Amino acid sequence: MTSPLEQKKIKLTGPSMVTANRTWDGVVIYRTAQQGWSANLADAAVVRTSDEARALLAESIADDVGAIGAYIAPVDVKDGGKIAPGNLREHIRSEGLTIDLLPVPA
Repeated sequence: MTSPLEQKKIKLTGPSMVTANRTWDGVVIYRTAQQGWSANLADAAVVRTSDEARALLAESIADDVGAIGAYIAPVDVKDGGKIAPGNLREHIRSEGLTIDLLPVPA
């Protein structure tokens, strides 16, 4: 994983993708192979080498369409090619809250 400021430290340990948030609503978005962004993880471009990761991240940062904080994150590629978040942080980002929050008593 890496942030834009650490591009020289890219080291992949498995399949990865580029993700960010949209500035206007904070929705998690993923870089697609068609050089766009999607809110659907299934549309994410999966990279497997450091060179591919660097190129996709650089393209994502240069594409000023309201995506903030683009970075590389791990994914799991399941049977049939289904993409799933590769760690807990990305699972939470893609799925949202995993517990119901109770109202605070007055």
